[in-house]
Amino acid sequence: MTGTDSFRQLSEVMTERLVKFQERMLHGMEVFSEPLDTLSDATPKDEVLSVDRWKLYRYRPLVKNPKPIPVLIFYALINRYYMIDLQPDRSMVKKFLEAGLDVFVVDWGHPARGDRYLTMEDYIDDYMNQAVDHVRQLTGNQAITLYGICQGGTFSSIYTACYPQKVRNLAIMVAPINFHTDTGLLNVWSHSLDPDKMVEAFGNVPGDFMNVGFLLLNPLRLMFQKYIDLMEHSDNKDFVSNFVRMEKWIFDSPDQTGEAFKQFVKCMYQENQLVRGDFKLGNKTVDLKNITQPVLNVFAEKDHLVPPDCSRPFTDLVGSEDKTILSFPTGHIGLFTSSKSQRDYAPKIANWLANHSELLPATHSNQAVNSPEKKKTRHRTASGARKTPTKNHRGGKR
Repeated sequence: MTGTDSFRQLSEVMTERLVKFQERMLHGMEVFSEPLDTLSDATPKDEVLSVDRWKLYRYRPLVKNPKPIPVLIFYALINRYYMIDLQPDRSMVKKFLEAGLDVFVVDWGHPARGDRYLTMEDYIDDYMNQAVDHVRQLTGNQAITLYGICQGGTFSSIYTACYPQKVRNLAIMVAPINFHTDTGLLNVWSHSLDPDKMVEAFGNVPGDFMNVGFLLLNPLRLMFQKYIDLMEHSDNKDFVSNFVRMEKWIFDSPDQTGEAFKQFVKCMYQENQLVRGDFKLGNKTVDLKNITQPVLNVFAEKDHLVPPDCSRPFTDLVGSEDKTILSFPTGHIGLFTSSKSQRDYAPKIANWLANHSELLPATHSNQAVNSPEKKKTRHRTASGARKTPTKNHRGGKR
């Protein structure tokens, strides 16, 4: 083949691709000019409690007789809880309801400027406690299941250690527990952060400011590649709708109350007090060994926000006998919204919750929080294969 032939062949390929790109852009203009379905948080639910900025919701059941032990979900203070119910075909909540669970969730809402002095004690000792007590009252259970996600998992672990009599089971998902690890940029950056100056400057730390930091953790993927992907699929209405829906969630970021933000950065990220065993909530020293309930620890193996090294050690730090690890080969968001989440991840989590949501057979009541049976730690990957339990990371920075 001569040089002229090669140039002609390359020109034909480039022309064909440009024509296809032009067609895609023209069709994409039609897609963007039409109404898009970007509704999130669509699973029916009812408000059952409202306090200050936050609300407690109860999802309407999808089965005639839901499991007797309810599940109360606590999300992180940053971003919004409806990531677990992003759309009907990508809803972890829906999978839980299909498994027969009685599901509640707390919406932390958006703090106002006057909330800057709210502390972790306010959130855990007061707000979480009110939510737990209300669910207990509504369902008639002395103890319920807590399901904490991300920072909500850290808070739920602290709460369970302080109020073990109110918690039947504890499940945490992509929850940072061990903050002294160098496997994530967020952990590295936070070690040198000055939260006092940030709060002095902002009062409440703006959600937009936090979002910029999260984008910089993976700038190529989060600031460029995803928009290239959007152009490549601009003629696909479902893809565009999903993209816009996700963007709305990402940038629906509440501000962080100043004092609670300072506490969390100093006590967790910088001093790793929860792992060291010297974190104090008010006048209570939080000892994770006080957690003796059945425990589920779920994390994502490709998580750049909360790497596995942040979550995995939790299982060794608690005093539970019945404890299970579920690790999945995905990222922080993919654990909630990917097609594999709906097909594989969420059903496995729902199965654990359903199996631990029955009344204790010995008493037919939920007056106690002891596990029905003692079991060794189970570590399952997405395929369900067992693995050897991980070593204890307790004791400080790796």
